[in-house]
Amino acid sequence: MQNIIARVSFERFEEDVDEYRQKGRSMTIRENLELWEKEYLSPYASLSMNSKGRLKPEEQCDIRPVFQRDRDRIIHCKAFRRLKDKTQVFLTPEGDHYRTRLTHTLEVSQNARTIAKALKLNEDLVEAIALGHDLGHTPFGHAGERALNRVCPLGFEHSIQSVRTVDRLEKDGQGLNLTYEVRDGILNHQTSGNPHTLEGKVVRFSDKIAYIHHDMDDAVRAGILTEMDVPAEIRAVLGNTPGQRLDRFIHDIVTNSKDKNDIVMSDTVADAMKKLRAFMFERVYTNPLAKAEEKKAEVLMETLYSHFLKNLEALPEEFRNLISEGEQKEQVVCDFVGAMSDRYAISLYESIFIPKSWQI
Repeated sequence: MQNIIARVSFERFEEDVDEYRQKGRSMTIRENLELWEKEYLSPYASLSMNSKGRLKPEEQCDIRPVFQRDRDRIIHCKAFRRLKDKTQVFLTPEGDHYRTRLTHTLEVSQNARTIAKALKLNEDLVEAIALGHDLGHTPFGHAGERALNRVCPLGFEHSIQSVRTVDRLEKDGQGLNLTYEVRDGILNHQTSGNPHTLEGKVVRFSDKIAYIHHDMDDAVRAGILTEMDVPAEIRAVLGNTPGQRLDRFIHDIVTNSKDKNDIVMSDTVADAMKKLRAFMFERVYTNPLAKAEEKKAEVLMETLYSHFLKNLEALPEEFRNLISEGEQKEQVVCDFVGAMSDRYAISLYESIFIPKSWQI
């Protein structure tokens, strides 16, 4: 049966190629790849040739389809590079193997690509969404996000800020001009989101799977809990190790989403994941040992925000330009402070507020 399907797909591909030849021109590499998607991917997949387009129309690349091009733009942007020095869960941990916002992003991408490939969805699209989903995250993880949301009258939410980062802040205010599908997936990657593509839904699940998986691993490494602390009813469904749980989550999604116009888990695994997440909130995410430094981080973020709101002239030129172009000053100060890495925020705070010895 598979050989018959492959032969029919190849014959259709050849027919499409012939159409281009009859028009008097050969196909570009991009067009070849777009036709491959059309013939090979699931009927529920998002095809590059059917993208709803970009905020600003631009000429197509002759090599890369649009979602691959978006992926490349995200990888090369400054916000992506800053993720390597942003907190995931543990602030300034002692050790080389704790996750950062960048390693979290890469794990989300890997989970999403595995699921997408198995379901014959658009792997370039899930990768672009996954790599861009946390570009707007603050330093110091959710502690930094809470602080800015508290002091800024406009509020602050990292998913919205991630879209603002790719639309407005990157490339000195020009933005990356990404496709609708990537921007939609980034905006809706949280549990409360509702992505408009299956690829976006894959990333939404993959984000939760990734942080549950690696936060548990980091918590064990930190001595906050042991694998045997996980309730037996959860281990009975998901397994006894991080690897077993990750494998169970991904296999369950693939098995239950195959040949469907949706991305779903079985009720059994979804319930176990919900219970494991609740367990993690109780034992890790609100644990005083894991969160001992968060209040300090929140004070630091609030202080920097207040300082630059009162001293707009101290903002870098690219942010001052946003204000001169009509952007609200509160938003721009959030853009600047929220974009910092942990290390840069601490260094800037020290340079502004910590007295130094006189050099005589």
